[in-house]
Amino acid sequence: MCGMALNEPGVGDRTPAATGHQARVAALRAQLAALPEGAPVRLAKRTSNLFRPRGTATDGLDVSGFRHVLEVDAHTRTADVEGMVTYEQLVDATLPHGLMPLVVPQLKTITLGGAVTGLGIESSSFRNGMPHESVLELEILTGAGEIVVARPDNEHSDLFFGFPNSYGTLGYALRLRIELEPVRPYVQLRHLRYTDAGEYFAELERVCSLGEADFVDGTVFGPREQYLTLGTFTDEVPGTSDYTWLDIYYKSIRQRTTDHLHTRDYLWRWDTDWFWCSRALGVQNRLVRLLAGPKLLRSDTYWKIIAFERRHRLTARLNRALGKPPPEAVVQDIEVPVERAAKFLDFFHREIPISPVWICPVKQRDRRRWPLYELDPDTLYVNFGFWATVPAKPGQDVAGHNRLIERTVTELGGRKSLYSESFYDPEEFWRLYNGTAYRSLKQRYDPQRKLLDLYDKCVKAR
Repeated sequence: MCGMALNEPGVGDRTPAATGHQARVAALRAQLAALPEGAPVRLAKRTSNLFRPRGTATDGLDVSGFRHVLEVDAHTRTADVEGMVTYEQLVDATLPHGLMPLVVPQLKTITLGGAVTGLGIESSSFRNGMPHESVLELEILTGAGEIVVARPDNEHSDLFFGFPNSYGTLGYALRLRIELEPVRPYVQLRHLRYTDAGEYFAELERVCSLGEADFVDGTVFGPREQYLTLGTFTDEVPGTSDYTWLDIYYKSIRQRTTDHLHTRDYLWRWDTDWFWCSRALGVQNRLVRLLAGPKLLRSDTYWKIIAFERRHRLTARLNRALGKPPPEAVVQDIEVPVERAAKFLDFFHREIPISPVWICPVKQRDRRRWPLYELDPDTLYVNFGFWATVPAKPGQDVAGHNRLIERTVTELGGRKSLYSESFYDPEEFWRLYNGTAYRSLKQRYDPQRKLLDLYDKCVKAR
């Protein structure tokens, strides 16, 4: 299998980086084989875009070398990319060719491998689905230590379709071949305000169904303040805004009805302030921004601050000293069918004291089945993203808000991403995330359980 994966025409003989890829794969496979029998395995990553504990595994596979864009083929509109390549790297490699990935998740440091095994979404998702839907081929190091190439039409098609939402519990993506699409130099934005949630989601559905924009997302600031943002590629603009330093993108949504950005700046419009989460870190103060400069105003800087807080638990210590209960972290992305989106938003405003909320429509590109995260291919879904801490209610379960969200999403026929903490019991979890299909994949590709189980990693590990 190893020879098949590494010597395929067009992969191993293109560039020095591609030749180096073969050596990196062989070294990683040897690392996995050398780990103690029965030891849990994880990636030895310095950073992560997960908002949940990473478990108790102590043996880490060093994948830091898998950071190369192997090829961008402008003729076929494809790219061969190693699994630890960030979207920032990839975008910088494709834009000079007038191309971009079909879906570019919001944060620069999200990796391609992470977005495919853990899902992703952005404002092109209403027409292009999620990142895994534009993958043509996956080279995977399985838990069994084998190197396999998975495609939708070969002997590993079950792994190809089962890899999304497996979160590294079946194997790790070492190389991905993905589709690209053409871009234009600028994106023109229109921010449309609504005061009625029913009208808001009806217009969102109409715009998506008619394809009236290249990008669609939204921001909700309150029960009667919703904004729908429509982005359209264009070749010429009267001028461009800059949200990479002193000005803050999400605040502009309330202040402007139209705006123009360079395409690269549009793709990273949310990264500078981690959507709006930078305000909790004091970074939206203009003097702080002036001193920090654009190089520090980015999501990976904020991750370092959060990691420091997690290690030293300064906030928890302060709360204990003041006699306050610990706040509950409510950091989630969920999807519900568009016809039930207004109902979910009404519930959210009543029960969850968080604002703003990000809105992003998503629909599958085609009718293919992705068994570990199944959506109705005929349905437009609305993603709600909300990320904050909320005060615990007296006598309430420490995860009360999160459990209430999980129940409500299930009742509305939706799905919840697993990048953050989850609180399902095993029966509910496997019912929602297709335990039958997962167990079959686990038995074939990780029979010795070298990698964590999906439930253990996404729920039990906390």
